[in-house]
Amino acid sequence: MRSTLLYERGERTFAVVFDKDDDVLRDLTAFAQTQRLSASHFTAIGAFSEVTLGYFDRERKSYRKIVIAEQVEVLSLIGDVALEGGEPKVHAHVVVGKSDGTAHGGHLLQAKVWPTLELVLEESPVHLRRRMDLASGLALIDIERGRAAA
Repeated sequence: MRSTLLYERGERTFAVVFDKDDDVLRDLTAFAQTQRLSASHFTAIGAFSEVTLGYFDRERKSYRKIVIAEQVEVLSLIGDVALEGGEPKVHAHVVVGKSDGTAHGGHLLQAKVWPTLELVLEESPVHLRRRMDLASGLALIDIERGRAAA
């Protein structure tokens, strides 16, 4: 994975280019830690050699895994970085296209890049923090706490 700072004036904008076999969530989380990101959003396009999507099951309060073990195009990848327990946490949703033209989407649980993934990340002016929502069992962005911390 390679990155460059495209713009900096209070907030920063980065171009992050993933290479063959890079692990998207692991490497993006490491980048967020290195850059001390506490609130950001990103978009990306590219391709994966394999991906695991997640569909949140409300009853079980957990993700049902959807494994796609084939080459797919990343039609849309969007997400954010917010603090959870003081550490940057990547949250992303993705839509991928198969060779037959069908599309599959969900929460991004795991992905291996092939041949590339091109991501643009913009830092937000307000720090975002996550808090545990007991009803869903998910860590959700808490806007009020995020503003107070800025």
